[in-house]
Amino acid sequence: MNRNCFLLLLTASAISLVSFENHRIATDNPFFASYDTPFGVPPFDRIKNDHFKPAFEKAIQRHAAEVDSIANLAEPPTFDNTIVALENAGKLLTRVSYVFSNLNSSTTNPTLQALDKEIAPILAAHRDNITLNAQLFERVKAVWNTREDLELSSEAAMLLERTYKNFVRNGANLTDKDKATLRNINAQLAELTTQFGQNVLAAVNAYELVVDKEEDLSGLPENLKAAAAETAEAKGHDGKWVFTLSNSSVMPFLQYADNRELRRKIWEAYKNRAGSGEHDNSGILIRIANLRLQKANLLGYPTHAHYVLEEAMAENPVNVKKLLDDLWAPAIKKAKEEAYDIQKTIEASGGSFQAAPYDWHYYAEKIRRERFSLSEEELRPYFSLEAVRQGAFEVANKLYGLSFRKLEDLPIYHPEVETYEVREADGSHVGIFYVDYFPRESKRSGAWMNSLRAQYTVDGQRIAPVIVNVCNFTPPVGDQPALLTFDEANTLFHEFGHALHGLLSNVTYRSLAGTAVSRDFVELPSQIMENWAEDPAVLKKYARHYETGKPIPDELIAKLENAGTFGQGFATVEYLASSILDYDYHTITEPITVSAQVFEKTSMTRAGLIAEIIPRHSSTYFQHIFSGGYSAGYYSYIWAEVLDADAFAVFKENGLYDPASAASFRDNILEKGGTEKPAELYRRFRGQDPNPIHLMRKRGLD
Repeated sequence: MNRNCFLLLLTASAISLVSFENHRIATDNPFFASYDTPFGVPPFDRIKNDHFKPAFEKAIQRHAAEVDSIANLAEPPTFDNTIVALENAGKLLTRVSYVFSNLNSSTTNPTLQALDKEIAPILAAHRDNITLNAQLFERVKAVWNTREDLELSSEAAMLLERTYKNFVRNGANLTDKDKATLRNINAQLAELTTQFGQNVLAAVNAYELVVDKEEDLSGLPENLKAAAAETAEAKGHDGKWVFTLSNSSVMPFLQYADNRELRRKIWEAYKNRAGSGEHDNSGILIRIANLRLQKANLLGYPTHAHYVLEEAMAENPVNVKKLLDDLWAPAIKKAKEEAYDIQKTIEASGGSFQAAPYDWHYYAEKIRRERFSLSEEELRPYFSLEAVRQGAFEVANKLYGLSFRKLEDLPIYHPEVETYEVREADGSHVGIFYVDYFPRESKRSGAWMNSLRAQYTVDGQRIAPVIVNVCNFTPPVGDQPALLTFDEANTLFHEFGHALHGLLSNVTYRSLAGTAVSRDFVELPSQIMENWAEDPAVLKKYARHYETGKPIPDELIAKLENAGTFGQGFATVEYLASSILDYDYHTITEPITVSAQVFEKTSMTRAGLIAEIIPRHSSTYFQHIFSGGYSAGYYSYIWAEVLDADAFAVFKENGLYDPASAASFRDNILEKGGTEKPAELYRRFRGQDPNPIHLMRKRGLD
């Protein structure tokens, strides 16, 4: 055999092997068949990295074909053959996207991150191909124009309205030239927002504070030192201690470490995440803000905030600014009083320096101990993860009759994940609930709820949702279970509230299910749950010592109540500062020409932020607004807190578990999703508009 023939055979063999491998991936791809798993959950044990790209490609191709068939239908447009048909199209793409999004945020890897960068602009182009399809829009518009004659249910009417507005708000009425410009903007935004989030994760993972002298650990609780030793061993620093930028590591370090220089070092790293070097987001976020302005102008809006808020409860930037201003004045006043107390404590303890942001948590903890005889570490033993989770389950049981049965046979995507079946009081199936509570380098920071399958109805049958809560709580150390801070306990209840919003959804159309509501309404079901987490009567039931099983003593509960508004000046101001920063980035009317650092400093100086406090999220790691869907919407948490404080007043008046109040909240808020206007749903539950006095009292700002 001559050399050329041999090479041809080798090439043919290689091609055959590649073809065989591609065929294997295609035929073995779990996305291409119905899930043969209990409750139809994703088969995580069979889903591999190389399944996603072909799944996305096929899903996009199939969705495009489905949309084209609707656009080219010979029959006149009707609600069913156009609006409902669009709603039902793209099921494979939805299924693939749900799983990919969850894995990429909670247990990512270089392969998934590379695919995320590759697929983001492709998905943006695919969405543009739908909303900028003139023939398709003519069909949608024709149905919209006859809406008064269709006698639609309120839910169907909302689906029609959302569908029509989705086309209009995404450029359907633009000229061909402007459509081309919009496509280019959307492609850039898809790439930039993806890169922003990946940079933050990389920056967090790149930092280690390595401590090799035990005396430098002075003041730190034993469990934090043990966790740092475990982290050091895992990272190859045997015999040392490693602290990271994960909240469960950096925050208690700032709170307890006596070594001021080390507090400064880790705080500087925390404050400057993704602000320089290889993972610098400074230029990226300016491009994002400017592109959003350009897009808003193209669509006929003066600012990005006007574009976003048009569909929110707040309606416009003026209303948001008023809320922020109304809260800022009393909050900054209280924060200045707290700063004065901290400075006096520094001086009383022999310090001759001006309080800095990295001193705040440390001295605030000292003041709390002195003033209320209350320490965070004194509380921890009563807030084991198991106790807090069970407490949340019991609240849901008393309010809505739900039960949670732990499952051991469902496929999971990480060994730390647990699964539960949620049932009604009569035993009927509600949905599946995944929980993923601990930090890891492959998980982004924060806490959130995802859907792995949103609820919808087919031929009168409710298709049950599959919901996941993802958090970054203090992990177990050695033989000791995970012991949460009181803030972490609140976060668990908060995210569980989001989960209930998804689990109890009872709508017909998937796109209106669960949390598919405006940003300033979606936080109501989550934040109202925090009220039960903090209520003395509820605490007495679930906060139990992890070793003895004894309930939290009345004295500790009394201390918690007495310290209830302690530190609320700081907490409110750091949050409002981020809300103002978000507002300023997204109400620009001309492109930003200064650096992100200069823009932020100017914004905070104009607001009157004191030097001892920085925004909860500084620009370069503000994922909520630059990669997380909350642009011009970070105010939503405080807006919804007005709602949740007002809503919880109903339960304080009628009883914590009043059946009628719980049934009304479930019927009008949790089950309805986005089927009606949020303000109408709230008034139906409450009987009136929300009164902000309850929030002011809760935060000690009245």
